[in-house]
Amino acid sequence: MSTDAVLRELLVRQLDHWLPAALHRARRATLALAYAGGDAAGAEEALRVVAEFADRLRGRRLTVLVVADDGTDLPARLGAAEAALPADVAVHLVPGGPDRLPVALKAAGAAGAPLLVVADGADPDPALLAAAASGRPAELLLVTAPGRSLRPALTGAGFPLVTEVELVPDGDSPARLLGYATGSDRGLEAVKEALWAVDEYAGVRYRDPADPQGRLLDISLEPEPGPLRRELLAELARSGPRTVTELRRFATTSTVYRAADANRALASLLASGAVTRDPEHGRLGGDVSISAVPSAGSSV
Repeated sequence: MSTDAVLRELLVRQLDHWLPAALHRARRATLALAYAGGDAAGAEEALRVVAEFADRLRGRRLTVLVVADDGTDLPARLGAAEAALPADVAVHLVPGGPDRLPVALKAAGAAGAPLLVVADGADPDPALLAAAASGRPAELLLVTAPGRSLRPALTGAGFPLVTEVELVPDGDSPARLLGYATGSDRGLEAVKEALWAVDEYAGVRYRDPADPQGRLLDISLEPEPGPLRRELLAELARSGPRTVTELRRFATTSTVYRAADANRALASLLASGAVTRDPEHGRLGGDVSISAVPSAGSSV
């Protein structure tokens, strides 16, 4: 399975979370899918997911923008999927690449209502990010080439919650960098759960850009905690003692891991003597304070 297939599965899982919430929150919403060449099959998958929510679309209006230049067969392929959609869904195919998104979103009147933008093969262009951030609420999945962190650009565009991960396929195919930006804690949690729930036999592994050692991670419901242990120790070295709640939040917002993974990593660090806790005994609850043991990081 390629990175394209992993990204399609992630999109399907995220739509299962985003679409019901968007339809409950407002009477209109926009889903924008933009592709810079490559595989635009995710748009077909997205329309099939939308069709499954037909009963919730009554009295609502969903606009689906597909911005792509993927050959002459794409309109026919989308047309077949569109035929299964209720009249409450309007699908618009816009020729071009992700740079057309700002104009397309403005024409669709996407601002001020729930908006999910998927931009595959795009650069973090300020105009694109500003357009994606115009939703209320707004969510963005941006896929680009690795080599620099997306976090500064995404937070600078007004997204308070950001995560990023490199998708590294087996063989000689290039890695890809996925950035997700949102203002919703639940949206961030849903993406984290989806990341670790996709097909673990996909032939794709993850790399956490926050891990200075760049270790590759197998996709698993219980991911290998080594990089997270190092990142937690580095955070403790920077900030001093932190509560379990604060470290869970750090894992969710600053690494590829989930809050539950932080508990497993902390238990391992405590068992190894790399950190101490206060109080020393009892449940590892949110108010327990964790401190790093000096010089312990080199053995983790």
